Amino acid sequence: MDIQEHYRRLESMYQAAPLNDYYRPVMTVKDGTAEISIDIDKKFFHAGQAVHGSVYFKMLDDAAFFAANSLEPEFFVLTTSFTTYLTKPISSGVMKAVGKVVNQNRTQFIAESIVYNAKVQEIGRGNGIFVRSRNKLLDVDGYR
Repeated sequence: MDIQEHYRRLESMYQAAPLNDYYRPVMTVKDGTAEISIDIDKKFFHAGQAVHGSVYFKMLDDAAFFAANSLEPEFFVLTTSFTTYLTKPISSGVMKAVGKVVNQNRTQFIAESIVYNAKVQEIGRGNGIFVRSRNKLLDVDGYR
């Protein structure tokens, strides 16, 4: 399998996750990066009429996770820790998260991600550590 096919399979795996039926995200994976967009919907709001922090976390973690997994063609990676910073509320438009791997060694990947509003203003950021699991990607639903 060539690397472009690996990226497309990761995108397919992401879309196959049942949770994404709720959020309807769109993702693109490249070498060490991933971009995810979600159209804001009121069903994502907390009582203050803005997007709940869980949506920020999902986007930031997913973008960093898939950036890391883009560099691992055989095994599913796992998030071992993730720190999230919410810097600005949002209640309409689109959220776009951009993740990138900033460091890797033989046992882990360190990735960062930033989420932007439609005006390309930062509204949140995060960073995490990801490790290879024992699960082969070919055994994961959607990665085919």
